Amino acid sequence: MINLPSNYFEVLSQIKSSIHQTHYQAVKAVNYQLFDLYWSIGEKLANESKNNWGQSIVQKLSQDLQAEFNGIKGFSAQNLWLMKQLYEEYKQFPNLQQLAREIGWTSNFVILQKVKQPKQREFYLQKTQQENWSRATLKQRISKNEYENHKNSLHNLDQKLTTTKASYVWEIKDEYHFEFLELEEEHSERQFEDGLVKNITKTLGQFGRDFSFMGRQFKLQASDKEYFVDLLFYHRKLKCLIAIELKTKAFEISHTQQLNLYLHILDKQVKYEDDNPSIGILICRDKDKILVEYALELATNPMGVASYTYNDLPEEIAKNLPSEAELENIFKENLEDYEN
Repeated sequence: MINLPSNYFEVLSQIKSSIHQTHYQAVKAVNYQLFDLYWSIGEKLANESKNNWGQSIVQKLSQDLQAEFNGIKGFSAQNLWLMKQLYEEYKQFPNLQQLAREIGWTSNFVILQKVKQPKQREFYLQKTQQENWSRATLKQRISKNEYENHKNSLHNLDQKLTTTKASYVWEIKDEYHFEFLELEEEHSERQFEDGLVKNITKTLGQFGRDFSFMGRQFKLQASDKEYFVDLLFYHRKLKCLIAIELKTKAFEISHTQQLNLYLHILDKQVKYEDDNPSIGILICRDKDKILVEYALELATNPMGVASYTYNDLPEEIAKNLPSEAELENIFKENLEDYEN
């Protein structure tokens, strides 16, 4: 067995970090170059469209390019039209152009085709880059209308944070989707919390890549009283603690009062001097918008209130559908009937 030097793992970690960083920079450089190439092609096609470059001409151009660059993908007629579309629809929006250069070309196509409003495109471009969303994840988030989910979120960050930035607001949703927990209709807060911790990777996928998990039932103490934060995270980009409280019933004003106290203690006892103020997220079974807004006006610390889903389908529909085992039996019975 090799006797490793005391600093071996530190050096290993440094080398791994360097490799990851170099790989990231290389991928980023390739994205920039591809975007610039496709942008220039789109510009040329947009200009030539004035000279009657229609579908048949672009189809011929695609065939000639693929013949010249055999084995290189990306020059189909459909892609050429998308390059033209991207140029025409982004040329008036420098901010979208810059964001689009930061992500993969296939993800750009998804946003271009499925999202039409500039503000929404900006959101999905930013999130794809910041959260490193795959193409499949991006399509899923668009189908679940992630933009509206964030846009309609209930919070008091604008009033309670003196240096509020848009990035703070985008960290809180109106509703979180926890279908992966497969919770029963009636479930306890402990079962809810257990499921989130057990599936922490998927949980972080819902919250965001900059959330770092610090622990569950994080103990706080004030005088002779003990309090416990359900889930505590640290947000690397915002540089603040994020306390998450879970409620399996409808929202009550006492919930934000409790969270407000936890945030106050966190800022007094746990937050580092150079950290930003702690933020709270209350996730409850259901919420009344007016009641939540009143409660947030009373809260002295920054927080948001969201609801959660835990079934892919509404209960009244899901309960009438066969289970996986039932479907398997149905399939076997049909197969036996066919064989007979």
